[in-house]
Amino acid sequence: MSKESGSGDGPTEVPEWPVHLERRRWPREPTVRTERQTIIHPRLVPSHFSTLGLPPAEQFDAWRVHMAPLVDVRLPDAKSPDEGFPAEQIGWRLGDLLVVQQRTPGYSYERSRAMLRSSPIDHWNVGLFRNGRAWTEVNRHVTETGPEEIFFRSLSYPYRGRVTESVSVLLFMPYELLADDASKLEGANNSVLSGSLADLLINYINGMEANLSNITAPEVPRIVRTIRDMVVACAVSSTRPDAAGSPANMGMMERAHRYIHLNLHSEDLTPDAISRSLGISRTRLYQLFEPSGGVLNYIRRRRLLQAYADLSDPTNNRPISEIAEAAGFDVAANFTRAFSHEFGASPRDIRKMASAERHVAPLALSDRHRGATIGDWLKSVQG
Repeated sequence: MSKESGSGDGPTEVPEWPVHLERRRWPREPTVRTERQTIIHPRLVPSHFSTLGLPPAEQFDAWRVHMAPLVDVRLPDAKSPDEGFPAEQIGWRLGDLLVVQQRTPGYSYERSRAMLRSSPIDHWNVGLFRNGRAWTEVNRHVTETGPEEIFFRSLSYPYRGRVTESVSVLLFMPYELLADDASKLEGANNSVLSGSLADLLINYINGMEANLSNITAPEVPRIVRTIRDMVVACAVSSTRPDAAGSPANMGMMERAHRYIHLNLHSEDLTPDAISRSLGISRTRLYQLFEPSGGVLNYIRRRRLLQAYADLSDPTNNRPISEIAEAAGFDVAANFTRAFSHEFGASPRDIRKMASAERHVAPLALSDRHRGATIGDWLKSVQG
């Protein structure tokens, strides 16, 4: 039975495609062969510190010198320096974030008020313990940190404590990185972060640490932003209600600190300008800064600390006169006098030590142990 095309209920029979014609709907575009180019981004290069290559009797002295810009360290009472102190640190700079992998025996540590007077370090510190335990006291409040627990601490306040033999990963973030949320964070100082948010942060730090050697420069900003946001969220959720006094006063003080920080080198940084910005009277402003010796004293000290950081940076070649002017001193002699009174050394002495790669430390190292201290690592991420 023959089928008529276009009639009936059956399917229409489609003629076969002529074999001498190509079967394609669109004209063929000419093929352009290009070699696939792979962009190779530089990977992070870590800094290393280790006492393992030193004689046992010299190991703890080397650790003291390395840690001196951050904390004063001491051995446990029953421990002798002759027994050795095998310590290691690997530092990774991720933009505004310093990640330090650390393995040490037990020791005690203190960041005193006297040390804060001469220290340009003003960071937030987050630490995750793999093993070991630490006890840290800030303003008569002691926190204990154990394995797979994470602490949050400000280096702008004095603290002291002790740690057992431990392995940890430490994150250091300059004040500027968290400045927008500083008023929310003060109450969480010296706390152990907990809860589901802290668990997520720990998982993220674990993943980041496992891939430090594979991270490339273009990936760093996103990683830093993620960690920053997670740290803020965890710290806010862990804020103690009784910490740092009245929340209103704490917030006003942090607003004042932030305004001063952002306008540190402005000629218009005056008590009147600060009062107008905060919407408070000059009397109230003076009351806030009375524990710091007054608002003008606080500004002067912050400018001198910045000058110290500039002068101790061997890559900073600005004339001392320019650094003095940025610190608000028109007369060089006044700058030298104020600087020497604050730090116990002249601006020229600090620059000379920086250019010679020497660092103020309690003990001298043997010639077999050279390298930057943790203070140099921290200054590399100082805002």
